[in-house]
Amino acid sequence: MHKKITRRTFCSMLLALPFPAHAQQAKKVHRIGLLRSGRPGDGRGASFDVFLQRLRELGWTEGKNIAFEYRWADGKPERLPELAAELVAIKVDIIVANGVQEALAAKNATKTIPILMVGIGMDPVEAGLVESLARPGGNITGLTLLGVETGGKRLELFKEAIPKVKRVAILYDPANPGNLLEVKEVLPQVARQLALTLQPWEVQGTDGFERVFAAMSKKRPDGLFVAGGWLMNSNEKRIVGFALKSRLPSTYNRSEAVDAGGLMSYSVDRVGHYRRAAEYVDMILKGRTPADLPVERPMKFALVVNLKTAKQIGVTIAPNLLVRAERVIR
Repeated sequence: MHKKITRRTFCSMLLALPFPAHAQQAKKVHRIGLLRSGRPGDGRGASFDVFLQRLRELGWTEGKNIAFEYRWADGKPERLPELAAELVAIKVDIIVANGVQEALAAKNATKTIPILMVGIGMDPVEAGLVESLARPGGNITGLTLLGVETGGKRLELFKEAIPKVKRVAILYDPANPGNLLEVKEVLPQVARQLALTLQPWEVQGTDGFERVFAAMSKKRPDGLFVAGGWLMNSNEKRIVGFALKSRLPSTYNRSEAVDAGGLMSYSVDRVGHYRRAAEYVDMILKGRTPADLPVERPMKFALVVNLKTAKQIGVTIAPNLLVRAERVIR
């Protein structure tokens, strides 16, 4: 004889059935906002590939448990506040700000969403991004490249490499706070000690390079010092091409420029920088707060020299400098 099944009994039986885990609760996909001054056509780049690879090693896979929300300023830094506000509006889980202007825009847009600053060339305390390196406070932390602080050392190494250099043209972006600090405060102090004459040349956007190159040629500098930041990095090949054509020794803050034909660079280990950035993202997505994560300074710096370029433009690199180079392109 069959026992009558009541409504309550039937519901209890349904609840007891072994439903798959994914049917009970969908796995969360964390959204990572990427705020950048460049253009989508610039690509994600080698640094991003390193960042992505480290995230995979830590268990984060794009399209599976993380998704990226890109916001590009198309070379117009004045658009960054609007783009940062968009990321806040769609409630991303973290904003990765690549540069000081990007980080400032993100900080002004939110006091709650975690912000990770990467590729910061100047002191983040001086930039007003954090209270201190050890105790950032608020919702922002990250890593600094110390590009401005190493600018003086880079100029010193440039002079050591080519002692005959007397007049150095400085190519910089006036919209970049780190560039301004470097040109107005850091480099003049070192130049006085080295008896160098600096010729600052500001570039107003991508369209301003050719005009500056034409005017610079008339001043006939002995060397070219290229500041960092998106504008200079995204126009690296143009700058290197001008330096080669002008037979002008040049120094950069990225080894990629030396690979492209620039004479020399002195910079931090960018591979290590972006791998560590991925580890910070991992910690924050797993619950750590930015206020508890100290801002990290780079520990490893590399000097790279291109002897092919030296031969092409007719200069000799001081032997004592070559032995200290991390990498020499022959």
